[in-house]
Amino acid sequence: MFEFLFKYPPAVFSKGTVVLLGSWPRWILVVLMIASAVFFAGLLWRQRDQLAMSMRGARGVAVWALRTALACLLLVLLWHPAISVAALEPQQNIVAVVVDDSRSMAIKDRRESRLDDAVKVLDGGLLKKLGERFQVRLYKAGAELNRVARPSDVAPSEPATHLGRALQQLSDEAATLPIGAVVLLSDGADNSGGIDLHTISELRRRRLPVNTVGFGQDHLVKDIEMDGLDVPPKTLINSRLQARVNIRQNGFTGQRTRLVVVGGGAVLASREITLNGNAQQTEAVEFSAGAAGVKNIEARLDPIEGEQSSANNSVTRVLSVDQSKRRILYVEGEPRWEYKFLRRAVEDDPALHLVSILRTTQNKIYRQGVEGPEELAEGFPTKAEDLFRYDGLIIGSVEVGFFSTTQQEMIRQFADRRGGGVLFLGGRSSLSDGGYGNVPLAEVLPVVLPQRKNTFSRDMAEPVLTEAGKHSLICRIEANEDASSQHWKILPYLASYQDPGTPKPGATVLAEMKAGGKTMPLLITENYGRGRTAVFATGGSWRWQMQQPVEDMSDELFWRQLLRWLAGSSPSHVVVSEAAPVLTDDGHVHLRAEVRDTTYQPAGNADVEATVIEPDGRSATVPMHPEPLSLGTYSADWNAPKGGSYAAEVKARAGKEDLGSDVAVFRREDGTAENFHREQNRDLLEKLAEETGGHYYRPDEADRLAREISYSEAGFTSRELKDLWNMPAVFFAALLLCSGEWLLRRRWGAV
Repeated sequence: MFEFLFKYPPAVFSKGTVVLLGSWPRWILVVLMIASAVFFAGLLWRQRDQLAMSMRGARGVAVWALRTALACLLLVLLWHPAISVAALEPQQNIVAVVVDDSRSMAIKDRRESRLDDAVKVLDGGLLKKLGERFQVRLYKAGAELNRVARPSDVAPSEPATHLGRALQQLSDEAATLPIGAVVLLSDGADNSGGIDLHTISELRRRRLPVNTVGFGQDHLVKDIEMDGLDVPPKTLINSRLQARVNIRQNGFTGQRTRLVVVGGGAVLASREITLNGNAQQTEAVEFSAGAAGVKNIEARLDPIEGEQSSANNSVTRVLSVDQSKRRILYVEGEPRWEYKFLRRAVEDDPALHLVSILRTTQNKIYRQGVEGPEELAEGFPTKAEDLFRYDGLIIGSVEVGFFSTTQQEMIRQFADRRGGGVLFLGGRSSLSDGGYGNVPLAEVLPVVLPQRKNTFSRDMAEPVLTEAGKHSLICRIEANEDASSQHWKILPYLASYQDPGTPKPGATVLAEMKAGGKTMPLLITENYGRGRTAVFATGGSWRWQMQQPVEDMSDELFWRQLLRWLAGSSPSHVVVSEAAPVLTDDGHVHLRAEVRDTTYQPAGNADVEATVIEPDGRSATVPMHPEPLSLGTYSADWNAPKGGSYAAEVKARAGKEDLGSDVAVFRREDGTAENFHREQNRDLLEKLAEETGGHYYRPDEADRLAREISYSEAGFTSRELKDLWNMPAVFFAALLLCSGEWLLRRRWGAV
């Protein structure tokens, strides 16, 4: 229909430029158009007394507009309108036809596979029509781009699709060959994460349009798919972790299946789930990290009868369980039950080591958990490097004056620069009653403290979980969320409480307390700088141990999980990361490490190297080099030779001093990506065509492609002028304007 009305394909209008071929100056056209508008306006004005009342006002303006539009259209035709468009010279240009031969093209959305449909399009006339005007080169694209003689030579056997790599290769060939256009027949399933900006820029620079033909359903067809598994890459021994599993499905709404998490050859968690009516859903599964080591964590769904494929029902991630202990410094200003039971709660935790300073009298302190007589011999550290040896800091019932101004700033930097965790406990010398409302410690607190004293009370308070607390692992004192929420309802009352004030905008309230006829925040957390801070506004949680049976572990579990959260993610002097924790059909690894000195300032003069442990136990040493624009940052590129899980340990030295080490884990998976996202990636194909000046076509629109592909600015081209004055659309427009005016005047009684 479009070509019937406008004579030419849409590509002519999208890529061409409208010109006027008439020899008269254009200003004359503008003057005549204005004169026409004035003439018809004056004509209606002179005839206003003879016109019927029904033709005055807005109706008269409508008639004037139609007459003026018709006159302007006829005037434009006198100036001979045409469209100028670049067209490829016949038989002097190459059209590269690229067929995706990855395994996803073997999927049968209906009776035939996607590749069968693509071959049918090519053999059904597309190659012949292209060959009548151009030289045609046929390629197949999987992990690499290879030339083939005929469509039947393409077999959907490649385990990966790297469309970006194939297009980059064609762009490079266009530097020496007159490639005028690219035709890509694919389902858009690219395993390399999409087509990078550099490739798109090169195609646009060479003005090489990519016309895409999409195959396959553009939605998931009768299948269940694991769309992702989010697991922290690092954790501490026996930590409780929460994995978030993303599931996509179509055609199985309301059915049940079992979600299983496996690690180290053992089932870590298992539960029944119901597939909801949404295309995507997220399920949370909790499990224990167990002993130290590098582990593969697999989440899988039991197959359901009728699935298109069960190969996409599982995903695997790598988890590094750290065996080192996190050292936490606890400063307490007075002997109290909270101090005793807090220490008792974590003393058997293999991942935590609590070092404490207890002020017994005004000028005496009692140290526990120190590694030697020199540690904390002078009390709270006075040097940043001494304080920064710890991963977490607990400040109990001790007034702010206990710390010097320098020490207060060190505490702020402990969270901000060092990345440690700071926990403030309630007490008669804590928070507002301890003078913590002034900078710099007021900045660290996740609350705005009340501007008054006497906020601490020794009356009972009832702890209540918030919605955020129900989902948080900090407050998980039973195996599952529902049981834990019920257990919180029967916990003994707290022996004291303190008004912590108002949570800051970025803070999260995990628990509240009811006391004195009002509800106040109890446990508040917030991220601060590189670290995290929290307030536990009571000194009376010891009743959770004293008032419950000996076998009840609520108190121990709460404090262990809170302190693991506090110090577990505190960075060491070396923090290493890998750009892609899962390498899909590609072994390229980019390791990046941030190295800091004893005061956690960027270390720009360190010697850094990585030792990569391969799946078979062999190791490779990779030197890391400083990045010129980022002080203290080092990087290296390496290639993982085969599939499996890898661990990279990065060590840094400054002269003879060891700064520290860290471990990054990643995994290479070959031949699995084609099992996921099996529907057509139409968005990628449309975006690719749009960005390069091509068009997206459905298979039944391939005939249009053969006619429209000529209009390109790549290769050998010439400018063509195509007349517009004799388009049927112009005739219909003139007829519509004439008949429209007559019909309106007839309806209004002016004929």
